[in-house]
Amino acid sequence: MTRVLRLGVNDKVELFNGVGSLAEGFIHKVDKGGSGVELLEDARIIAPQGIQWHVFAAFGTLKGGRADWLIEKCTELGASSVTPLLTERCHTIAENRVDRLQRLVLAAVKQCQRIHEMSLKSPIQIRHLLPVVSQSKLAFLASAEAPPLFSVLPESSIEQSGLLIIGPEGGNANPELH
Repeated sequence: MTRVLRLGVNDKVELFNGVGSLAEGFIHKVDKGGSGVELLEDARIIAPQGIQWHVFAAFGTLKGGRADWLIEKCTELGASSVTPLLTERCHTIAENRVDRLQRLVLAAVKQCQRIHEMSLKSPIQIRHLLPVVSQSKLAFLASAEAPPLFSVLPESSIEQSGLLIIGPEGGNANPELH
């Protein structure tokens, strides 16, 4: 905060905890050990706004940092959660990779100053997705042949949440789509 943003004593800051609390304060101390902040107000709760997208994405074998990019962008664009999907073409995600992706979520939350942290869920088999989809009133399956999402999204949707399902590189196997 004091090095990267070059903030100093008496500069105002906003503090957030990732679960909806936001408070304003000011820096009252800066030294080699860190900085001290004094709150100007009690924390207030900020409710999530807009549709809360729950993204189900098959990305276990993405190469060249693309899984990192996917998690970062889902966080920055406001996804409520991301659940890795295990499919025929994407059948495993290493445990150490899940830990890395969780650290990326935290970094992206800080970078874009998101008040509500995105939740990175445990990977699930695609066959376990059907009950989740059947309970949702708004669900989309991304496909190369599909029209753009915003052209089919209801303009005045009153839904509070929705699902976005993204398949693996090369698309889903035919049985997985049915």
